[in-house]
Amino acid sequence: MKKSLGPQTIILPAPVLVVGTYDGDGRPNAMTAAWGGICCSRPPCLAVSLRKATYTFGNIIRRRAFTVSIPGRPWVAEADFFGLASGRDTDKFALTGLTPEPALRVDAPIVAEFPLVLECRLLHSIVLGLHTQFIGEIMDVRCEEDCLDERGLPLVAKVDPVAYAPAAGRYYASGSDLGGGHEIGRRFMAGAKEKP
Repeated sequence: MKKSLGPQTIILPAPVLVVGTYDGDGRPNAMTAAWGGICCSRPPCLAVSLRKATYTFGNIIRRRAFTVSIPGRPWVAEADFFGLASGRDTDKFALTGLTPEPALRVDAPIVAEFPLVLECRLLHSIVLGLHTQFIGEIMDVRCEEDCLDERGLPLVAKVDPVAYAPAAGRYYASGSDLGGGHEIGRRFMAGAKEKP
């Protein structure tokens, strides 16, 4: 029997998204967010939800752009730090030794060492309550070449992204390959209609 936990922000796992922005003086900043993910296919969009109190919030409003860099397992401590310190008075890149690089398509920095990067221009912002959801159109996705398969798609095992369990406050490594999407469930399709 399932026990009610009440209304909470529990979803397992949550992504570890490092949101890159420039401030008003052009200084690169990055913060870690777990509230986010892909939110539209056409146009390709990504959403991140941030509190107004964060330095990144104002940077996104000002520059109308942000990036999301996906850290691999070797950089989990750096990603955690990016969520602990404020960019208002801390140069997070200098303290971690990571490298900010300008995005190629939007006015925001990426974390050069992280294997997968999405560059977004701000389309919408929606006040939800404590958080505002920023919806960005994905202008480009870049991935380290050695993390791509023969079709040119990112390999989860090579990117080695980390996940977060918000309620427990713990990071986890990505799991095993369980099978093909739109493939392993086909055995239940007899008598079902394919969705459009």
